[in-house]
Amino acid sequence: MKLYNSIGPNPRVVRMFMAEKGIDLPMDDVDIVAGVNRQSDYLQLNPSGQCPALELDDGSILAEITAICEYLEDRYPEPPLVGATAEEKAETRMWTRRIDLNICEPMGNGFRYSTGLKMFQDRVRCMPQAADDLKAATQDKLQWLDQQMAGKSFVVGERLTLADILLFGFLDFFAGVDQPIDQSLANITAWHARMQARPSATA
Repeated sequence: MKLYNSIGPNPRVVRMFMAEKGIDLPMDDVDIVAGVNRQSDYLQLNPSGQCPALELDDGSILAEITAICEYLEDRYPEPPLVGATAEEKAETRMWTRRIDLNICEPMGNGFRYSTGLKMFQDRVRCMPQAADDLKAATQDKLQWLDQQMAGKSFVVGERLTLADILLFGFLDFFAGVDQPIDQSLANITAWHARMQARPSATA
C-alpha cells in the first residue's frame, strides 16, 4: 500500500491514525498548493482531486479519510480506534459523523471561502458571503460538543477513537490559520492539550 500525502488536516488525520496503530506505509507527497492534485495524472488516481488517497495492494485507490481509516482498522484491528464490538463501532461512527458534518465541514469551508479563497476560488465553487456564518456555526457546535465532553477523557468516553483524531486534526490545523480554539471551552481545551501531548500528534 501507499499513501498519497499532502499538507492540510485531512492527510494528517490519516497519518495520526496510522501512527496510533503503528502502521508505516510509503508516501508520495502531492503539492496541493501548486495544484498538482487538480492535474490529469492525479485525477486519474482520485477523480475528486483531493488528498489523501490510499493505493491498495491491487493498485486500486481508496479516498475519503473516514473510509481510509476504517479500511486500515479492518486490516490492522489492534489497537481498536473504531471499536472492538458492534456497539463500540456504532458509537464511534455516530460521533465521527457528527464531528465531520457539524464541525470539520463548516470549519474547512469557512477557511476556503475567506483566508484560503485565493487558493480555492478556481478549484471549487466558493461562497465568500457564507464564510462568517460557517465559522459561527462551527463555534456553535463546538460549544455543544464541549458540554457533551464533560467528565470524559475523549469524545466517546475513556477510549481514543477516530472521532478524536478527526476533531484534533481539524481544530489543531485551523487554530494556526484563522479559527483559534475558544479558550472558554474548558473541556475541549483540556482534551486538545491531551491530544497534543500524544506522540502521534507529530505524524
